[in-house]
Amino acid sequence: MMVRCGNFLFRFRDLLFPLVFVAMAILLPPAFPRGNPWLDLAVDAAGMALAIAGQTLRAAVIGYAYVKRGGKDRRVYADTLVTEGFFNHSRNPLYAGNLLVLAGLIVIHGSPWFVAIGGAFYLFAYLAITAAEEDFLAKKFTEQYAEYCRRVPRFIPRLAGLRKSLDGMSFGWQRLIRKEYGSAFVWITCALGLLVWESSAHYGLAASRNRLILVAILFIPVFAAYLTARILKKTRRLGKD
Repeated sequence: MMVRCGNFLFRFRDLLFPLVFVAMAILLPPAFPRGNPWLDLAVDAAGMALAIAGQTLRAAVIGYAYVKRGGKDRRVYADTLVTEGFFNHSRNPLYAGNLLVLAGLIVIHGSPWFVAIGGAFYLFAYLAITAAEEDFLAKKFTEQYAEYCRRVPRFIPRLAGLRKSLDGMSFGWQRLIRKEYGSAFVWITCALGLLVWESSAHYGLAASRNRLILVAILFIPVFAAYLTARILKKTRRLGKD
């Protein structure tokens, strides 16, 4: 059942995952912890820290060794079994990073219902997708993959020996920007949007003017970085796959 669900979710995740997030973020009112603006600020900071931790993990993984997670024809697929770099310490470090980013955004929103329902949905979704990928890889790479599973944890990276695994590997900044600029722009924009939605829901638009101005100022360099990265990619100055 998990494999079937995973194959379905893998195929439609690019549409389904954002749709679920946006629907829940809009329909569920943001939480204002105990009516305390300082506590709310601390919760928002904790959410941003989680999201940044997830992005940092994704950046490290992609910079040192990249595995294609897009599949083929919207189905699970892999040409090779990638086991170097961070993949020598976690079989799914990119998904672990995704879950941290999503957890951070949900914490910023703060609704207990979003935490419970949204958290459960995304956790189940990634577990199901992982099950589908494991089923595919086990059939394609047989004993090689079985041995890989025996020594490497599924999600939480094992840090022992990480430096040794990265010895001799160069960090691909061009690959990182080429692969990650879009998703980084999306989650940062979502985080800023949640801050606006949260403030306007509790104080009203007029009283939230200062926060709106601050968010707008913060968005300018974010959009400029996105636009620059996109132009560099389209003109192939960031290399190619």
